Order: sequence, then C-alpha cells, then structure tokens
Amino acid sequence: MPERSASSFIAQSDRFGARNYAPVDVVLTRGERCFVWDVEGRRYFDFLSAYSAASQGHCHPRIVAALVEQASRLALPSRAFYNDRMGAMLERIAGVTGFAKVLPMNTGTEAVETAIKAMRRWGYEDKGVPDGEAEILVAEGNFHGRSTTIVGFSDEPAHARHFGPPTPGFRLVPFGDEAALAAAIGPRTVGVLLEPIQGEGGVRIPPAGYLARVRALCTQNRVLLAWDEVQTGLGRTGRMFAFEHEGARPDVLVLGKALSGGMYPVSCIAADDEIMRVFTPGSHGSTYGGNPIAAAVTLAALDVIEDERLAERAASLGEHALA
Repeated sequence: MPERSASSFIAQSDRFGARNYAPVDVVLTRGERCFVWDVEGRRYFDFLSAYSAASQGHCHPRIVAALVEQASRLALPSRAFYNDRMGAMLERIAGVTGFAKVLPMNTGTEAVETAIKAMRRWGYEDKGVPDGEAEILVAEGNFHGRSTTIVGFSDEPAHARHFGPPTPGFRLVPFGDEAALAAAIGPRTVGVLLEPIQGEGGVRIPPAGYLARVRALCTQNRVLLAWDEVQTGLGRTGRMFAFEHEGARPDVLVLGKALSGGMYPVSCIAADDEIMRVFTPGSHGSTYGGNPIAAAVTLAALDVIEDERLAERAASLGEHALA
C-alpha cells in the first residue's frame, strides 16, 4: 500500500464523515504505553489517554492477548444463552466495587441511562412516588453522555441545541453546593446523579467534604445516590474510585472507559440487591452487553490495574506532576 500524507487522511475523513468533531490536524497510526505515533513518524505523549479509557496504556499486551484469544473462540452469542466468560467478569467487578450485583452494558452513556432507569423504577416501586412524576437531581456543568435524555439535562448549549424537547424529570443544581442540593430535594426526588469530579468544561473538583455531605443528604431523605465514575473511576484519582476519598459509597456506581483498557466498549452499573432487583427479564438489555470478548477484556484490564498498582501510581505521579 503506498504511503499517504496526513492531509489525505484528513481530507477523506472530512469528505465522508459527519463533522461532529473538530480534531487537531494529527493522524495517529500506532500506540504503545503512554505514546502515540502519527502517520509521519512523530511520537507524542498522550496526555488525553482517550479520556481515561486507555488508563492502562495503549495496546497493553495482556489485554490485547485476552481479546485475540477470546475473539478466536466465541465472540457474540445471544443473551438468550449464558456464556462461560460473563459470570467471571460480573463476579470480578462485584469484588472490586463491593456491590452485590452488576449489570453490563457497552458505552458510558448506556450505563448512565441504565442508572436513570434503576433510580426511577426504584422510586416508583419502593419509595412510592406516583408513576411518571419521579425527579432526579443533576449538577450544572455535568457531562454524562450524549443520548437525547442526557443532553436534555445538560446546561451546555452546544450539547443540547435543537435536540429537544428535553426529557422531563430532571432538575439542575449548582455543583459543589450541598445547601442548594438539600433545598432541591423534594417528596418526588428519587435520585441524585453526579460526577465526583467534573471533567467536561475544565476539571472541577468539589469542596472538601462535599461527597460525604451529599451521601448523608441522600441517606437522610431516602434518595438514591449515583456516582458517575466513568471518567474518575478505576484508579485515575489515586484511589480505585473517587468516592473512596471521602467514604461516600453510592447506591449506584456507573463505570466504563478504563473497564476495558481502551480495547473494547464495556460499561456497567453496580448496585446491591435492593436496587438491582427492579430489573426483570425483558425490562432492560443490550445485544453486546456481557459478551465473551467484553468479559475477557475486562478481566485482563482489571488485572492490569491491580497488578501494576495503577491507582497508587496515579497518586504518586499526580503529586509529582502538580509539584
């Protein structure tokens, strides 16, 4: 195959692709560890790491080997059957998170949508909120995904413009302000959905103690707390999960990205039986959720995080970088 210039790749993508991204004029062709190379041979440090999806490094050999081995054996049976890899993945995620049950999906957006479903159904069936009137509190400046439901409660105009009408049932409160959160909780509030650290409009770290105070507010008012740790989870903040910095264990934990080491779309929610039992056969699902490749890749990705002590490395290297 003849060599091609970066400009030819860019022109091809721009001609045939929708312009829903505006990337810099760099065409990547290879990745290894913390480095990526472009088609003209330049090497770069990858400080984006696919927004934490590649926290284990690009093309980690253990994760690649797990994907290749499983792909050659069984890739995607129907969820009408069990498969011999999913159970081990579910048990491993349950062990890492400390929750009893796990519901696997693919993308972070899907996992957030699953958390919304869980909180709403719990609100109707357990808390007794009248059907169709459940409310979930979310934070200004949030970024939980790009489905029509999720962008409907975004206050970023570029995300929501002309995608309405917004889905009802959500109310925005200022991020990091527990007094505003407390004032917003009402009898029809079934859940609070927050990122422990916001990362879309610049990294926004809440005041010390905020996570713990949110946990206490939700407990006092019998409201479910869902931490969206798609970006902050799995070692990125120096702990396995950001909520651990303040002992603010949620009712629903949302995970994705680094769950597969950047090799394959894998996400999930984790919760205890009281929450997860709201899902019954046929009430929710995903063609690819929990497939054998996803399971094999996830097991390898979690092995790498733990064996290479990536949370501890993030803590020590983070101190070094800030200094």
